[in-house]
Amino acid sequence: MTKEKLQLSLSAGGLKNVAGLGKGTSDPFAIVTLLASGPGEKPKVLGRTEVIKNSLSPKWTTAFLFDYEFGKETHINISVIDEVRKRSDKPMGSAVFEIGDVLGSRGSIKAKKLKKGGTLYARLQKAPPRNAGKLALRLRGAKLKNVEGMFKKSDPFFELLRTYDGQGGGSYTPVFRSKHIKNNLNPKWEPATVDVNALCDGDVDRRIQVAVYDHESSGKHDSMGTFETTVNELVKASGSGTFTPNKKGKAMGTIHVDQAQINGADAADSATTNVTTSAAADPSVVPMPVAVAPVAAQMAGMNLGSMPVPVAPPQRSPTFVDYISGNCDLTMSVAIDFTGSNGDPRKPGTLHHFSSVSGQLNGYEKAITAVGGILAKYDSDQMFPVVGFGAKYDGIVRHCFQVGSDREVHGVQGILDAYRGVFRTPLVMSGPTVFTEAIQVAAAQAKSRQQVSPLSYSILLLLTDGAVTDVEATKQVLASVADAPLSIVIVGIGNADFSAMQFLDDFESRSGMNRDIVQFVQFSKHEYDKTSLTRATLDEIPDQLVKFFTSRGIMPQEDKNFSTSKIVVEDYSEDCDIDLSMDYSADGEITLNGDQSAAYVDNSYGANVSGVHVMAPPSAGATAPGYNPHAVSAPPIHGALAAVPPPAVAASVPVQPAPTTFQVQVPPGVAPGTQLQINHPTTGQQLVVAVPPGVPPGGVFSVQA
Repeated sequence: MTKEKLQLSLSAGGLKNVAGLGKGTSDPFAIVTLLASGPGEKPKVLGRTEVIKNSLSPKWTTAFLFDYEFGKETHINISVIDEVRKRSDKPMGSAVFEIGDVLGSRGSIKAKKLKKGGTLYARLQKAPPRNAGKLALRLRGAKLKNVEGMFKKSDPFFELLRTYDGQGGGSYTPVFRSKHIKNNLNPKWEPATVDVNALCDGDVDRRIQVAVYDHESSGKHDSMGTFETTVNELVKASGSGTFTPNKKGKAMGTIHVDQAQINGADAADSATTNVTTSAAADPSVVPMPVAVAPVAAQMAGMNLGSMPVPVAPPQRSPTFVDYISGNCDLTMSVAIDFTGSNGDPRKPGTLHHFSSVSGQLNGYEKAITAVGGILAKYDSDQMFPVVGFGAKYDGIVRHCFQVGSDREVHGVQGILDAYRGVFRTPLVMSGPTVFTEAIQVAAAQAKSRQQVSPLSYSILLLLTDGAVTDVEATKQVLASVADAPLSIVIVGIGNADFSAMQFLDDFESRSGMNRDIVQFVQFSKHEYDKTSLTRATLDEIPDQLVKFFTSRGIMPQEDKNFSTSKIVVEDYSEDCDIDLSMDYSADGEITLNGDQSAAYVDNSYGANVSGVHVMAPPSAGATAPGYNPHAVSAPPIHGALAAVPPPAVAASVPVQPAPTTFQVQVPPGVAPGTQLQINHPTTGQQLVVAVPPGVPPGGVFSVQA
């Protein structure tokens, strides 16, 4: 399983002032909590940011690290809180973000509106590959220009700011902020310790900015000048070097570097200077030429005498995260098996049967919502081609036909609507199982997209109930499309013998293909664990994508058309953007208060369509982990299809004032015979029921009460 480290930074704008009448402006900080993905796990508080005094649009400098897997959803709750001295802190709003959803957004930035007002912004970038150490820095100012007015002196502080690569890069973002020194134009600031990775991704020759401000209690600080430099230049200036901050082209005094040195960095292969290192012995490092600006331009505003120009560090080979955040657009298409071996869809138990019982999805629906729900996060236009194979129209077997009334459908819900709607057409389920045409069409579409956008990559989700009829023909087609920007994920639905499909596992090495493009997964092995299914199906895609692009010299690129106006801002969600109550210990540790330590994200198969729901903890006295009896409710059919009755012929579940029949989903790890304490969905009365024999974890059974 491919994992990468991501770094999360936060900011907010237009927050509601909750300080109270006559008590000034709120002092916001944020707490980040990693939410549990099921009833068997617990959420974890990852930490908090610093407090930004008197600000309703804070830019926090504290960053948070996450492990990222393409096939696994990771949800975080961000609580914004107003720090109140000697009294209880006041919540200002909360939002839940999914890591893949943020990474797949333009600029790897996503925003959410808060219930009480304002907008919270989450930004992701790849964490640096090694520990670049801490920068120990002592700065002082000399003869700084007063911006306070005639009868007062400025209260200066400084910030260290960085830029970001890829989409949304270019603007400076604060990483460190010093304390202000009152009424002093020759300030000696306290020693600072700054993570070099956070400041410049470990690239000590990346441009950073030092900004000096006059502190104002209102939070609207006045600029006292800025200058650009690098960590390398600061280190070389240690002890005697100076910099000149400028404001609108005018010098604003002098900044002396009394100390600047890096401590605790991981050892590299060999040193090229006393700061930068070479990693040429590392096979993942690709040395690249670096254009060196004239010395005079590099040293602008800096007095270093005849110091040599630092050597630029080598650049590492791009990873999956580099491409996703570097203007790569993933597109998805779906191919569905409509051969007769799926069974009569009107009969319960067959693979295409659409149950009228709330909470039951067939295997095709589950695979579409689970795998499609993750892939859709990275598709910019949310438009997906859907085709079918193995059915007759007008007496002719079609091995690739359009599913739905349009060539492309919108969103995962659109895929489900098109899939269900195909049974209202004059389709006759037939055979044999041939999906070579569907693969060829997907490959042609992938190549066509790449002609327009070189960083376009496609994934075909192919769902089938049995082995292919002609293995050799399938091998030939797979070999012929290996040069396309395409990965193929085949999910075997049902309990058929899929042993004949195992040729896909080592097909690359035996066929002479230059890269692997196929992954086969048997759905029945993951039927009760959505995360297990998505991990298994999507595990190989990051490496397949990277190998395709790097082998052709196609590198990640900055989205030059991106601007902050294009950041996706979602509305507040009553279901998932909940305020978490926190406890603070004397040593600064933060924990979730009481029962909220058992809250978790609804990770059922149906949740991808209806949205994330943060579930309540189990009731007191429950004998099994908490759960929601309606957590797997079948997604509704929208649009014109909503008025058409489904093809299923199962009897509907009666809903009477008393008694009521409802469905209960068995939590993970709970065996038949285990007693569950539940709440009646209508009356709220507590009930104790036993899991019937033969109902596995994730299964659904009926209760009448």
